Amino acid sequence: MSTEVKVPALPESVSEATVVTWHKQKGDTVERDENLVDLETDKVVLEVPAPDDGVLGDILKSEGDTVTANEVIAMLEAGGGGSSGGGEAAAESQPAAPETSSAATAGETQQAAASEPAAAPARGDGDVAPLSPAVRRMVAEHELDPSRIPATGPGGRITKEDVVRYLDNGGDAAPQPQAPAPAPVGRFSQEQPARSPEAEAMPAGGEAPAGERPERRVPMTRLRQRIAERLVEAQQTAAMLTTFNEVNMQPVMEVRGRYKERFEKAHGIKLGFMSFFVKAAVEALKRFPSVNASIDGKDIIYHGYYDIGIAVSTERGLMVPVLRDADQLSFAEIENAIADFGQRAKAGKIGLEELTGGTFTITNGGIFGSLVSTPILNPPQSGILGMHKIQERPMAEDGQVVVRPMMYLAHSYDHRIIDGREAVQFLVTIKDMLEDPARLLLEV
Repeated sequence: MSTEVKVPALPESVSEATVVTWHKQKGDTVERDENLVDLETDKVVLEVPAPDDGVLGDILKSEGDTVTANEVIAMLEAGGGGSSGGGEAAAESQPAAPETSSAATAGETQQAAASEPAAAPARGDGDVAPLSPAVRRMVAEHELDPSRIPATGPGGRITKEDVVRYLDNGGDAAPQPQAPAPAPVGRFSQEQPARSPEAEAMPAGGEAPAGERPERRVPMTRLRQRIAERLVEAQQTAAMLTTFNEVNMQPVMEVRGRYKERFEKAHGIKLGFMSFFVKAAVEALKRFPSVNASIDGKDIIYHGYYDIGIAVSTERGLMVPVLRDADQLSFAEIENAIADFGQRAKAGKIGLEELTGGTFTITNGGIFGSLVSTPILNPPQSGILGMHKIQERPMAEDGQVVVRPMMYLAHSYDHRIIDGREAVQFLVTIKDMLEDPARLLLEV
């Protein structure tokens, strides 16, 4: 008996999706509700669970194919049951380019990589393990003979990395065990980001054989297309200006240093910088309501609530989940929510409803080393705050030169409804709050 595996209902305003990664291959046994495949829309990644226990039959849609709601993408045959080593399938079933799934967590990525043997089993001529859709596509594109590609994947399977290494070495690659791929990184993590989809389109290591000038055309992911559309929309529809200031971060750093251990022990979360910035931004928004407003046609909508978007960088692109009613949250609740955003963004678990409806956004390029930049508005919002790298600089205080940990702040705003005076005073208010953190608790 066969059961159809269908595309689930897509979010409102989303008409189609792209098949990103099959976590199971034809012939694998699966359990009910086990994730079979990831689908990418222009906003979120959706998981398609197995409707029942059984064996995965024909896969009707390959990675990179476009699908619509309720479309049949695979068949599930009766029988089997239990896991068939989904980690092995996930380890090799990576898309060729540019779609890279962020549905695997860091732990799952490491576990899958660790399951690979140090050397491939011996194969006779023409004896090739089944190829994943991604590997099959790469082999076809480069007109390769699979039997000549040294395999390091589970069960003697050829992985995408094997093909890349084979091409980089002119067809004479020696199998090497692969180190675990770095996990996608949230904007507020200090780790280094994983290779982007664009980087994955070029040979590993970024080096080409001498004398060659390689280039490769790859389609944008749906999320990247949506990001591009919104950035162009922001520049074309808003009268966007940016004002800058700098803040002495020493008072905040002293508070964190004094209370970080007790804070973590009491709340189970580290005390970071973001909760201070969210609190300061909320207080500034209360004083300057136009920065928390938006334009709808010929009307200005003044929002009586404070939903703060927190920009999070992922392997798939930038996401801005929204911290609802930020004015009602404690420091610990803010830190917990932001940490949760980062973890779920990496795993592709951010829901569409969490990405809509913000009234103001905070973005932090400082963790990547940015000293100063101009953030772009997140429509229909009228303001965004850009944080940057904390750097020690000589400052003049009371006629003396002292060294202070300074950060440049940038406030981009829609000049159609926010006057320059308000924009500057808004940023000065944030600066004053951060340089005297007690004011955040007293709300003065």
